Amino acid sequence: MTIKWAALADTAGISFLVTVAVVAAFALGVLALARRERAVESGTGRGTLALTGAGACFAACAAVTAYGISLIAG
Repeated sequence: MTIKWAALADTAGISFLVTVAVVAAFALGVLALARRERAVESGTGRGTLALTGAGACFAACAAVTAYGISLIAG
């Protein structure tokens, strides 16, 4: 049995990058929700754009998670 080290390194690298991207997207979603809350509390606006951005970030996280689960289960 031999180990394909290049394939292992590729898989580890891509997994690391996808993990960092999902964490960053989630953090941006939380930041957008905080900015929306601040805008609503201060009365400067409704924060619709921030809410839309947060929804997009969380939807991207959910899509990546669902894709990963489908790869594992399939």
